Amino acid sequence: MTLNQQTAVRKTAANRDELIEKARQIGLIAEKHASEAEQNAKLSDVVIEKIREAEFHKLLRPKVYGGQDLDYFTFGEMIRTIAYHSVPAAWLSYFFVIHETWPAFLPKESRDELFNSGELMADVFAPVGKVTDDGEGYRLSGQWNFCSGVLWSDWIALGAVAKLKDGDAPEYSMYIVHKSDVEIVDNWDTLGLRGTGSNGVLVDNVYIPPNRVFKMARVMAGQGLGKDNYEPEYQIANVPYMQFFLMGFQFIQIGGVERLLDIFQNKTENRIRIFNHGQNEKEAASSQRVLAEMKIQLSSLKGLSNEYLERLTHYQENSMTTLDEEEREKLFAIRGYVSKNAAEMALRVLLTLGGNSIFKTDPTEMFVRDIMTVAVHPTHLYEDSLAAYGKSIFGFKGNPTW
Repeated sequence: MTLNQQTAVRKTAANRDELIEKARQIGLIAEKHASEAEQNAKLSDVVIEKIREAEFHKLLRPKVYGGQDLDYFTFGEMIRTIAYHSVPAAWLSYFFVIHETWPAFLPKESRDELFNSGELMADVFAPVGKVTDDGEGYRLSGQWNFCSGVLWSDWIALGAVAKLKDGDAPEYSMYIVHKSDVEIVDNWDTLGLRGTGSNGVLVDNVYIPPNRVFKMARVMAGQGLGKDNYEPEYQIANVPYMQFFLMGFQFIQIGGVERLLDIFQNKTENRIRIFNHGQNEKEAASSQRVLAEMKIQLSSLKGLSNEYLERLTHYQENSMTTLDEEEREKLFAIRGYVSKNAAEMALRVLLTLGGNSIFKTDPTEMFVRDIMTVAVHPTHLYEDSLAAYGKSIFGFKGNPTW
């Protein structure tokens, strides 16, 4: 454990164990209802109720709205713990936490409304919406897919590029709508992460007041809480926002891979190869080597992910809200490297275990599909991330967003 990790853990020692235990309970109940989630393409209501009961969604709010200092290492461990039992439950739990950070950057009237509603929140970053200025506010139209958490959320932030009333040119922002103003598009029929219920949303000429626009481009440029700097020490306003927002995917995959390796070891110990002289597979050098190699790979992915969190902690301690190009793209590369290697490890488990692991609802095939589906998220695509990092090393601009 590094010095930063030790400091962070001490900072939240009073509730770290409690938070991890709550995460474990969410994971266990999600695992119990995994087949139901697969069939219905959404988590069971009892799982969502357990997530609400844990109140993780409030943890990274500003303190004035009931948040607390949650170090990134504890946060990552919470997500990893849930993912060990259920990757979809970890995905949603992670999103429900980070989605309650963007209201902190809204004007007081809107952040009061959203935070005090007590409801969960969802978003889609993709800037695919059409925005028109209607004089008093804005009108929003469009369809956004992959809206994780939408089935259980009342507030939804949707991306678009448009000129704001106090701006000089079109800029990237998130326009916040109430669930009553959207149509949910039932199109979530996917390879994995089925339990997340990440359906699409359709919005048709919905009015958006100016105080319900999260000016994402400005926050990414380091604006922080802006003129209304009501909580100067708010941790999320003192780090690069996008790099914070994307920190959890790697822990979702690591938790899932950790479970797969345990499954692999258990199945291998009990596997008899009928067509290989009745050998017990645990005695085979090939499976021994595969497990040993993947254990080392997992340790390396954990190390990289902890480096990511150490960097976030450093940014917060030094109020660094923007990064130079190479530093920013190194974080992108870490996310991409972890994602690609986790997916390859998952597939290797399946290929080594063989046909008995391909039946629907077998834990092996579910975890493999879920981990591979996490890997296709645009914020950590391997080819994009390594290319962007390589560009930045040579002094060129990398990816414009990630």
